[in-house]
Amino acid sequence: MKRFYTAIVRRRRLVLAVFALAAVLSVFAVRQVKVDYDINDYLPPESPSTTAIKVMNGAFTGGIPNMRVMVRDVTVPQALEYKEKLAAIDGVSSVVWLDDSLDVTVPLQMQDTATVESYYKDGCALFTVTVEDEKRLEAVAAVRDLIGEGNALEGAAVSTAVATNSTVTEVAKIAAIAVVYVLFILILTTDSWAEPLLVLTGLGAAILLNNGTNLIFGTISFVTNAAGSILQLAVSLDYSVFLIHRFAECRAENPDASPEECMVDALCRSTGSILSSGLTTVIGFLALVLMQFQIGPDLGLALAKGVVLSLVTVFTFMPALTLACYKWMDKTHHKPLLPSFDKFGRFVARIMLPMALVLVILMVPSYLASNSNQYYYGAAHMFGKNTRLGADTAAIEETFGRSDTYVVLVPEGDTATQQKLSDALHAIPEVTGILSYVDNAGASIPPEFVPGDTLGLLVSGGYTRMVLTVDADTEGDAAFALVERVRATVQQYYPDNDYLAGQGVSTYDLMDTITADMVKVNLLAIGAVFLILLLMKRQLLLPIILVLSIETAIWINLAIPYFRGQYVFYIAYLIISSVQLGATVDYAILFSDRYQEFRETLGRKEAVAATVSAVTTSVSTTGSAMAVVGFLMGAISSNQLLGQLGNFLGVGSLVSLAIVLSALPGFLYLADPLIIKKKKQPKEA
Repeated sequence: MKRFYTAIVRRRRLVLAVFALAAVLSVFAVRQVKVDYDINDYLPPESPSTTAIKVMNGAFTGGIPNMRVMVRDVTVPQALEYKEKLAAIDGVSSVVWLDDSLDVTVPLQMQDTATVESYYKDGCALFTVTVEDEKRLEAVAAVRDLIGEGNALEGAAVSTAVATNSTVTEVAKIAAIAVVYVLFILILTTDSWAEPLLVLTGLGAAILLNNGTNLIFGTISFVTNAAGSILQLAVSLDYSVFLIHRFAECRAENPDASPEECMVDALCRSTGSILSSGLTTVIGFLALVLMQFQIGPDLGLALAKGVVLSLVTVFTFMPALTLACYKWMDKTHHKPLLPSFDKFGRFVARIMLPMALVLVILMVPSYLASNSNQYYYGAAHMFGKNTRLGADTAAIEETFGRSDTYVVLVPEGDTATQQKLSDALHAIPEVTGILSYVDNAGASIPPEFVPGDTLGLLVSGGYTRMVLTVDADTEGDAAFALVERVRATVQQYYPDNDYLAGQGVSTYDLMDTITADMVKVNLLAIGAVFLILLLMKRQLLLPIILVLSIETAIWINLAIPYFRGQYVFYIAYLIISSVQLGATVDYAILFSDRYQEFRETLGRKEAVAATVSAVTTSVSTTGSAMAVVGFLMGAISSNQLLGQLGNFLGVGSLVSLAIVLSALPGFLYLADPLIIKKKKQPKEA
């Protein structure tokens, strides 16, 4: 390694030039990276609903209705005019209203009340609209302009469009405030006014390179786009700080040595600690790659790549930058702004055993509670009632109730069997209407007597399409039970020869997929981190203590919603389990490393006090930065999934920090005879 570092130091101008060029290229590459805001796009390709949508798109031109539009205070003729205007909007492929089911020239009082009130009630008209995925943003904006602010629209297309528009501005706000906070915390914890700017420059270069190289994926998820850079900032913050501090130590120890020699020495001495910290973080993130739900691999690969690029930056760009600016650092040197943590270290040494006992007591209940939460699986609840979309959804449901659309595909022909299936589906209480060949044309009407445009919507490509309107939410126990009942009903008449699609159906498959991922991802993340620690520490007990401490912090974090009676977005729950482990196990590793160092010269209790005093500033810097970034996401994100993920990140960082600084010392103290080699133990004072 010394040869490599010597080459980096000697060719530092070339290194700076290469990174400057890479940064410029990344700026252009970032603009080419597409962001996908539709959560259903990340279902496994082999899931039933994904397969059904592919088959339907191959056979039919129109998609599944994905938006409901409510216009208030209109007459039937006015509603028909709105229908024409909606259908004329670019990106709108179909609009369904009352006139598609009944003859609206006949007085509505003389017609089926339930059917009428599904589309027209209390002077309000409700249109079911299908929007093309590629034109969601423009179409939703055009619909909003057409109906005006006093009316309402909701659905999957609207949710995706709102997420697209809001996330970009919200991420920019979060990043700006996070940078200001990180600058503030670095000013407090460093002893040069120039050092925080150097650290931020290094972090900025690594983040920019990571965002630019996301071009290799082509498209990234909205979760990766929103959280990737922020998480990279939080987990990589201490790498550059640690290197610069090592450089200062080497210069103080060898005042006659050249800055170049001191930098090579600092790099050699810090490589082990920085690499072990980075490697466990990378492993924790890579565990997400094993998820069937594709947002996991999307986020895991981007985060792991980000940490690797942060490590590359620290070992190449930062040495070159530091040597270019060390004279500036010397000129702006100042006294430490934070007090010594010696008193805090002695305090922890007194309370460490009771705190360790408290943690042991909390382990089992926090584990059980963390696995007993109630969950949201899809996108239906991503925007609360305090947002425009949430208020619109509540207004539509207050007047017309909940509604979802399922599409059943069965082989064309055999209208007698189709009629039996339609009758069986009509018998399901939640099914409020069916648009199909046998329902609209009639089982006895030959296809050649049906107008071509109408026939093409119902029969095409070897399949007959039945569009079901159901009185159900898109997720929840009742919705999932309905999906199972509809599937079972269809399979009675077309065993293994049918397809079912829809928002609720996709959410059901989403639930089915990501719940199966949970145990696998967690066990693999824990196992991989444990194996890395086992290889690093070359003993069994210490890795168990470190991993169990952080896992308990994760359980406590995820148990809080259970005790508060809150629903949890399962995606946030699944992601934070791996992210918190990968991002905060570093605290425990650093603490145990320093404890082992101090035990060479100090007794057990004195070593605990000295370790707490030595590491508090370092772990608090990273931990507080991650907490602030998380809470910013929670406070600013209108998308409740991202907001909850941010709050989990914030609380999890603080809980991990508290456990490492209060309970872990007690475990190390008790396990000392088994984890410290006897020859290194001095006599107790």
